[in-house]
Amino acid sequence: MSEKNNIDKVRTNTLEQIEKTERNYTWVFIGVAIIELAFFACFLLLADFSNRVHLLLFIASISIYTILASGLIALGIFVNRNTLRVLRAIELLAHSDGEEM
Repeated sequence: MSEKNNIDKVRTNTLEQIEKTERNYTWVFIGVAIIELAFFACFLLLADFSNRVHLLLFIASISIYTILASGLIALGIFVNRNTLRVLRAIELLAHSDGEEM
């Protein structure tokens, strides 16, 4: 019985840590997005689009951000899918522990 309580405690602590990390990630992501938005707004305000170098820098920055955003979305989907698999395995393990008793 003690082993089952210990396993439940480990599961609970792990899930709480995952939730805390997710909250921290969300706040950091929002902060970085605001800073990047400020840089982008400054670029738009200061750029002289009649100058072809400024236009080239604008197009290059948009293309880089698009590639980075696509990669981050793909990475997020991959991590989310793997996290759901781990949570499903924990759930199945909890159900199998209950059936053995």
